[in-house]
Amino acid sequence: MNALALSDKIIFVLYFILVASYGYWVYKKKKNDVSASQDFFLAEGSLTWWAIGASLIASNISAEQFIGMSGEGFFVGTAVAAYEWIAALALIIIAVWFIPIYLKNKIYTMPQFLKTRYNESVSLVMAIFWLFLYVFVNLTSILYLGAVAINGLLGGEYLHVVMVGLMVMALFITLGGMKVIGFTDVIQVAVLIIGGFATVYMALQIVDQRINGVVDGSAIAGFKTLLAQAPEHFKMILPKPNNTDMSVAGQLARDKYIVLPGIAMYFAGQWIVNLNYWGCNQYITQRALGAKLETARKGILFAGFMKLFMPVIVMLPGIAAFVLYKNGQLPGFEGGKDGAYSAILAFLPDGLKGLAIAALTAAIVASLAGKANSISTIFTLDIYKKYINKDADEKKMVWTGRLTVLVSMIVAVIFTWQDLLGIGGEGGFTFIQKYTGFISPGVFAMFILGFFWKRTTGTAAMAGLITGFALSIFFNNYAVGLLGHENIMFTAYLNKSGAYEIPFLINMGWSFVITVATMVAISLAGPKVNPKAFEIDASMFKVSKSTLILIVMTLMILSALYVKFW
Repeated sequence: MNALALSDKIIFVLYFILVASYGYWVYKKKKNDVSASQDFFLAEGSLTWWAIGASLIASNISAEQFIGMSGEGFFVGTAVAAYEWIAALALIIIAVWFIPIYLKNKIYTMPQFLKTRYNESVSLVMAIFWLFLYVFVNLTSILYLGAVAINGLLGGEYLHVVMVGLMVMALFITLGGMKVIGFTDVIQVAVLIIGGFATVYMALQIVDQRINGVVDGSAIAGFKTLLAQAPEHFKMILPKPNNTDMSVAGQLARDKYIVLPGIAMYFAGQWIVNLNYWGCNQYITQRALGAKLETARKGILFAGFMKLFMPVIVMLPGIAAFVLYKNGQLPGFEGGKDGAYSAILAFLPDGLKGLAIAALTAAIVASLAGKANSISTIFTLDIYKKYINKDADEKKMVWTGRLTVLVSMIVAVIFTWQDLLGIGGEGGFTFIQKYTGFISPGVFAMFILGFFWKRTTGTAAMAGLITGFALSIFFNNYAVGLLGHENIMFTAYLNKSGAYEIPFLINMGWSFVITVATMVAISLAGPKVNPKAFEIDASMFKVSKSTLILIVMTLMILSALYVKFW
């Protein structure tokens, strides 16, 4: 650890002691409760609204944001903030309309929802799908990106040591159950926000120092320098590129648009990505499913409010790195976007670097713990209890859950040891969004129609799952060859490899639309009201005055941000 001063090491150790001690205290205080499966997996009734909100943010803001989104900030700019800001709007929708349906019907897992609303076959298939996705896409990418970032700060020689260290820290928290995860996430969020904002402040000072030659440096002056030096990086809507422009600038514009296709993404994939991730995802919804409606709503809306400010922490360092790199002020940095955040952290003074690493570690460990707990919950409640050992008692289920956590972590380490999945080559953030997007259209179609259209059948749901997945593969791999690179449905753009590629957010949009149409057509052949349809009444969606105030505040700030950076 020769890259870190003694003060950095002390700060990091203090962070670890604080989290570990608090987690152990929570565990011992509720030791008797933790033996119950509902408490272990869901922390039923014990999480406050602020703990739910903090846990949602801690689980979401991980290496894929710190490293991946900073990388996209370096490459594209503020356009990538759409993932965060649309998430804030999506969380309002979920808090008002999705959560009441879950809680009224006592839904604790997403496969359980599918079984209750459709049938057991749909539930089992999706449980297996989610397990593979969480282990081989989410868990692996979080671990890999986090290890790469921290290893870079330690001199670049400790990748595997860091991987194992992150796994052990996550295991320490996860094995205590959801209650330990939820309450330790409050500390994790505090650390990542304080450390994140401190990093941004120093990064802007460094920009002012290195670019403008100011000795002390000003964060405000540094931000103004970013605006002046990289105005194209502060546009939310990217212009449509030209396939005939073979210049370096033309290719760069196409590469950016493929990742974030201008205003088109707001009519397609952005909504599917966010509503599916925040509203139909065990990893996220699990935090709120054990709470009362008002508590769950306030927690979700609190998370949505915090999402408005996350781009400052996870995106601005990437833009700062771009400006410094463009001016030759990042020696040793070769321009790989996933290395942008680490390149900025290397400038931080002693002490603050330790805080920044603690913030990054907090985000990684919290996400690993949350994801592992979701894997454990789905496997234990929806597969083990139903198909392997129907007579399992509470104690056996908890220990099965803990064993699942351990196995999933070990598998993630094995697949990231030599980056067998190619996460580094794809770009971390794009890797997650792209491969999650293969199942998102079908999954979201099943959920949204299952919520609000009583006619939707189990046959339609299974067909929708298969159709959504097949269409995602078709649009990603075969559509250009069969339909050409430009037609009424899409325009494909020449990527840096010289092949035509459709932006994956557009792929998701068309996959979703066609999947919904397929499910509607099949359901029309069934009864007018599916016997398994949920009962819905208007009173479920009424919100309290305090909840309404939080919604209005979020919408006002969001509107101002888009007006400013449109």
